[in-house]
Amino acid sequence: MTDFTYWDILRNLLLAGRWTVALSVIAFVGGGAIGLLLLIVRMSKKPGTQAFVAGYVQLFQGVPLLVQLFLAYYGIGLFGIDTSPWVAAAVGLTLYTSAFLTEIWRGCVLSIPRGQWEASQSLALNFGEQLRYIILPQATRIAIPPTVGFLVQVIKGTALASVIGFMELTKVGKTIANATFNPFLVFSCVAVFYFLLCYPVSLYAKSLERKMNVDR
Repeated sequence: MTDFTYWDILRNLLLAGRWTVALSVIAFVGGGAIGLLLLIVRMSKKPGTQAFVAGYVQLFQGVPLLVQLFLAYYGIGLFGIDTSPWVAAAVGLTLYTSAFLTEIWRGCVLSIPRGQWEASQSLALNFGEQLRYIILPQATRIAIPPTVGFLVQVIKGTALASVIGFMELTKVGKTIANATFNPFLVFSCVAVFYFLLCYPVSLYAKSLERKMNVDR
């Protein structure tokens, strides 16, 4: 090991963890916003919208996230935009997240009994009002556990951003491992950090699922 002490390793990984958390939050919030918009567009059943959203979902679910990050990093530059690893990682993970959340939420909406739609129509509510006042409040209750659970996948997915130079936990861990010649110790610490980030989220998702099942 070079001049790195154990405290130096932990401190640098802790600092890198901030960017892992920040990227996860941006991807999750941004993907949620886009996913909700795509869900509404798809549920509107306007000509061509269902095929468009379905194609969008299949594209981003069918292409590996690693490839999507490469395309975001090198593709944005084709338009003359100076792309940083931060921007490319945020864009790639946000689009990836939006596709999965769209499909998760669509399943939750479809689980609402058809009678709820018919009842809202009998109240002379338009499509937007049906979603806002009747359907989405019920679907949200069902969607919370799997949505929180998917956040774990987003957090773990940030590790792939290391391949485009984004300095998150995995990238910083690799840099430290190369400097210390002790990859087992360093990546063991990296694994512990990811576990500490993901495990509480998993527990929270399970507790929400149990609570929702009891309440129902």
